[in-house]
Formats: sequence, structure tokens, C-alpha cells
Amino acid sequence: MVVLNRKLKLTNMLKKFTTTDKLMFLSAILSLIFSEVLYFKREKADGAFIGLWVPSILAFGIYLKLINNSKND
Repeated sequence: MVVLNRKLKLTNMLKKFTTTDKLMFLSAILSLIFSEVLYFKREKADGAFIGLWVPSILAFGIYLKLINNSKND
């Protein structure tokens, strides 16, 4: 019962995501994975540089969400 309730909450949360939200989240996840691949291939400087993109991408997504919400109010 608890697992079903959690699945329902997750499904409802995912329905609220716009296409832009999904693309920003996907780009952050992909840059994280790519930076880890580079880091473990002993290209630590490049991996660290690309890893710094993740919070920037997520912050930009939050900014876009705030701008969109202020236009709707």
C-alpha cells in the first residue's frame, strides 16, 4: 500500500513537469555522467570542468521556472 502511494505521488509529480523541465533535468544528468566518465578515464581536469556545469544547468532551469511563474501571475 505504501509503495503504491509513493508511485502515485511520483507519477503526479512527473506529470507537472513541462518539456523544458525535462530537457533541463536530462541535460544536467547527461553532463554529470559525461563528467564522471572523463574523470575515471584519468582526464580529471576536463571531468571536473564539465561537472561544474550541472549546478549551473539546474540553476538556469530554476530561473526559467521562476520567470514563467511570474508571467502567469
